[in-house]
Amino acid sequence: NYLKHKAFAKALAEARLAHFNAVYNLAFNRVSIRNQKTRWGSCSKKGNLNFNYKIALLHPRLADYIIVHELCHLKELNHSKAFWNLVALAVPDHHTLRAELRRERGAYM
Repeated sequence: NYLKHKAFAKALAEARLAHFNAVYNLAFNRVSIRNQKTRWGSCSKKGNLNFNYKIALLHPRLADYIIVHELCHLKELNHSKAFWNLVALAVPDHHTLRAELRRERGAYM
């Protein structure tokens, strides 16, 4: 399943990062697609963005939320109010999407 969806997930992540980075204009290094068991994505201190291949299976608005979430960690490597304000610039309904993602987690992880 991982290999089947990896290329699509990478293309999706790169396309949506380009789209949303028009709002944020943040620099990042590598984009990786991984077969993670418990995370949808992560951002390293070196500016590398990692995404679970399962973003390719999600509803596009949920995948977008994950992509924006990790993109915003490039500026705020935490979950402070400043971080959530940054997320809200591109995803104003992030609270709803985050809750939906938690509910759907069992179906994907």
